[in-house]
Amino acid sequence: MAEPAVAEPAVAEPAVAGGRRTVLVTGFEPFGGDPENASQAAVEALAARWTGPARLVTAVLPVSFASSTLALRGLLAEHRPDLVVAVGEAGRRRAVSIETRARNLDDARIADNEGDQPRAVVVDDGPEWLPTRLDVASCVEAVRRTGVLVAASHDAGTFVCNHVFRVLLTATEAPAGLVHVPALRSTGRAGVGAETDASAVAAPASDGSGASEASAEGSAAVDHDELAAALLAVVEVGLARVRAATRPAGAGPRG
Repeated sequence: MAEPAVAEPAVAEPAVAGGRRTVLVTGFEPFGGDPENASQAAVEALAARWTGPARLVTAVLPVSFASSTLALRGLLAEHRPDLVVAVGEAGRRRAVSIETRARNLDDARIADNEGDQPRAVVVDDGPEWLPTRLDVASCVEAVRRTGVLVAASHDAGTFVCNHVFRVLLTATEAPAGLVHVPALRSTGRAGVGAETDASAVAAPASDGSGASEASAEGSAAVDHDELAAALLAVVEVGLARVRAATRPAGAGPRG
């Protein structure tokens, strides 16, 4: 089987000396026969509007259980980021979802882009759930201030997004988490997204995500720039936490 094309990481700012923070934000390539993926478009829009001062590295991961793991581990080893935000899309959601935990389960309703379709397979030998290392409440509030509909979610599904989230939490000790974005398209909306998770099929009345959209505030995002604004808000919250955890007493701010 031919290896899938993996987009080269894009660096929105050149690396400089002096202790500048590095932020890694990843999206996903299209999958399920769809020509677009909102996570990729949102991450690219974020890179286009990034002004620092931290160094932003963005990458597009393959929608493959195996290859996404290799690509993510390679990015972590190369860039040693201080903060990592993985971004995926969820077809049935209207709100941006800040995921609270990663499940130790791969259970795909459809095959990934390499033809792999694991069913009821554990990812690692750890506990069933691992908590995000993002401040979910602060992220939700920050995104809400942008005017974009947002909610916390307690189930990231069991497809490649959750798999990457799980690998991320076990492969780095840096603050890290997963954000799901609605499956916006250039025209219309996608019909795949979270429906690739077996759990979503078992609960047709909802997306199986645990997202509390009923209590969310704001308006559903209408374009990728609005999704980028939401991601920027999440990154800024994460960077504030990194700075607070590492700044010596009496020291000034750094990027």
